[in-house]
Amino acid sequence: MPISELITPRHLARKAIIYIRQSSPQQVLSNQESLRLQYALEQRAISLGWRPEDVVVIDSDLGLTATSAQHREGFKELLAQVTLGEVGIILSFDVTRLARNCSDWYPLLDLCGYKQCLIADRDGIYDPGSANGRLLLGLKGQLSELELHTIRVRMTAGLLNKAERGELALQLPIGLTRLPTGTVVKTPNREVQDRIELVFTTFLERRSASKVLEFFNLHNLLLPRRDRFGEIVWKQPAIASILAMLKNPAYAGAFVYGRTRTSTTGPLPTDKAFKRLSREEWKIKVNDVYPAYVSWETFERIQAMLLDNYAEYDRNKTRGIPRPGTALLHGMLYCGECGHKLVVQYKGRTRYICNYLRQQYRVPVCQSLPSASSTESTPTIVWWRPNWSSAGKRRCAPSSRPRNSTLSSNASRVCWQHFHPNCRRNFGPSVSICHSYGIRA
Repeated sequence: MPISELITPRHLARKAIIYIRQSSPQQVLSNQESLRLQYALEQRAISLGWRPEDVVVIDSDLGLTATSAQHREGFKELLAQVTLGEVGIILSFDVTRLARNCSDWYPLLDLCGYKQCLIADRDGIYDPGSANGRLLLGLKGQLSELELHTIRVRMTAGLLNKAERGELALQLPIGLTRLPTGTVVKTPNREVQDRIELVFTTFLERRSASKVLEFFNLHNLLLPRRDRFGEIVWKQPAIASILAMLKNPAYAGAFVYGRTRTSTTGPLPTDKAFKRLSREEWKIKVNDVYPAYVSWETFERIQAMLLDNYAEYDRNKTRGIPRPGTALLHGMLYCGECGHKLVVQYKGRTRYICNYLRQQYRVPVCQSLPSASSTESTPTIVWWRPNWSSAGKRRCAPSSRPRNSTLSSNASRVCWQHFHPNCRRNFGPSVSICHSYGIRA
């Protein structure tokens, strides 16, 4: 006989679902006792009158937070079965296992009330269709959401308090190492130290990150990096890695927290955007925490030089949106050699140029193509011969094809018989490329 008067034969004829969840993978590994208590609800369902074959355990959300239901497949499965009228009762150790967000909690209460499905936790059994049951469950849901907010505020306050003293253990850049005692020292590898110092001294001499990259490439110098296991590896320098060193305040001995700001862009927990903040907007800055490669005054001078360089580039760079002119295929062309998008250059004459690798690695430009006038409409097949000297070799380029052809906005087909199988590449409906010499716009 059922223990609670809320349980009727209609409920017993349906399934009893045990919903099990823990908030993080670490809790799944360490909080084994909590996991045992949740799995023990299966025996409680049997004691309430359900047959063992009618008890279903949903534990596919282990290690997932309940702040949202978008990423929890187990919770979605639970909602689907309740919607179909197959569930008589939902058992959870407490309501925080089901949801910590009222926007997910109240729709579940409405659905359970409409489908006459009970909800039970360690304190009792509730009927979401009754006024008292909905009141109690609603209060429990609001308290669970407030509890999550309180925990987050308390942890954030402790983190900021530690950061204000410069004792928060943030990830260190290459060249700095944290000892087991918590003290930060320069990496014992002398070659790593010398290479980092060379980046800063070269920049102060040449006043440009691209010039630093050019210097490193000229002398066949590599940059130290860390792999995913934290080991030091030597890689070819790139403009991004050099700028990351020049802009990192840890190399000036400063502890900085709050260099980026996170904003939500969608309903999923992964829908986040990160924005880098200016130095004036940094939340916490403590000087003389780490051993410095350059002084703070030198670091500020470097940032001013970088800002001046960017302002100069920003005044002269090619815009990423279409501009008036004869370049009708702006944003639609890709380099047949490296696969990067061609940009438009309006200086002197209008032409399409592939300068991505030049910007990143200071190598010669892959190729540049003159733009056709908007009045040209006769050519339908477009050919061009890339600058193969920068690539080192060419794969296929029949000499019977014209060497210098302009791009036409009416180009509509490509000579497929000359496509090498390894060269064929499709970039969607807007463009197709032959790595040898053909393009279709």
